[in-house]
Formats: sequence, C-alpha cells, structure tokens
Amino acid sequence: MSEQILARPAVSRVRAALHAAGIDGEIRVLADSTRTALEAASALDVEVAQIASSLVFRRPDGEPVLVITSGAHRVDAARVAAALGLARLERVDAAYVKSVSGFSIGGVSPLGWEGEHAHLTVVIDEDLAPYDVIWAAAGHPHAVFACTFAQLRRRVGRAR
Repeated sequence: MSEQILARPAVSRVRAALHAAGIDGEIRVLADSTRTALEAASALDVEVAQIASSLVFRRPDGEPVLVITSGAHRVDAARVAAALGLARLERVDAAYVKSVSGFSIGGVSPLGWEGEHAHLTVVIDEDLAPYDVIWAAAGHPHAVFACTFAQLRRRVGRAR
C-alpha cells in the first residue's frame, strides 16, 4: 500500500517541492489515517501541537488563503482575516480545496500546490516554532513529512 500512496501524483508533487526547498525529510506513509491532527499525532507518537495542519479558506475576492496551524489550535477565521486586512475569510468545501490546491482534505500539504495558486497567501502559527520537528500532510491522508518551523516558514511564507 505504501508504494501505491508514494506513487500518487499529489504525493509526488510534495516530494518534488520538498526537494526544491532543500528539505531533507522523507515522506512517511502511515498505516493509520492522518486526516486530523489528533490522528496524525497518535500515529507518529508526538504531541498534537507538533502537527502542522494546513487549512484552506477563501478571501472575499475568491482567492485561497492557506493557514498552517498547530494541531493543538482551532483557527479563528475572523482574527486571521483582520491580520490580513480583510473583511472576512470564508470557510470552504472539499471541492474548493481540491480545485485550488490539487489535494483532498486530510492530505492538504503546505507544499506542492498545483497551478495558479502556487503563490497564495499563507499564514503560519508561531506556536509551531518551539518544536525541533513538526509534521505536515504530504498529499494523502496517510502520508506525512517532517521539517523544522524555519524550513517551512522559509518555503511558504510569513508567520503570524
């Protein structure tokens, strides 16, 4: 099963993005689902706060915003919107997530987005910074990769 998952196009995009970013972490395929931060932390035997959850929202102009948050937190969309100078951020459905990122919910990676949204607005939770290693989805609900906060921030954008 792991070879089939590693061969999927979405996972291959993440692998290429990791390589391009100079992030050495290998993609790990886990037997258990990593659709939620709690599931991922349990499967990896790490703190839930070490899970970098990638959540997609929509700006009023229709463009996506990626919020990378510690698995220990819930996103306050109004607070993020205010920090970005927006009136609001809209919650989105699975079809929107797939159309803008190329990933299915549960496997949304902070790296390797497809198409025109490759340079989207990204907000990263500073509470991920204290951990030596953080874990993020790698394009499939059973695939993850490890990196540091600094590596992720350098690759995808500013922290807030």
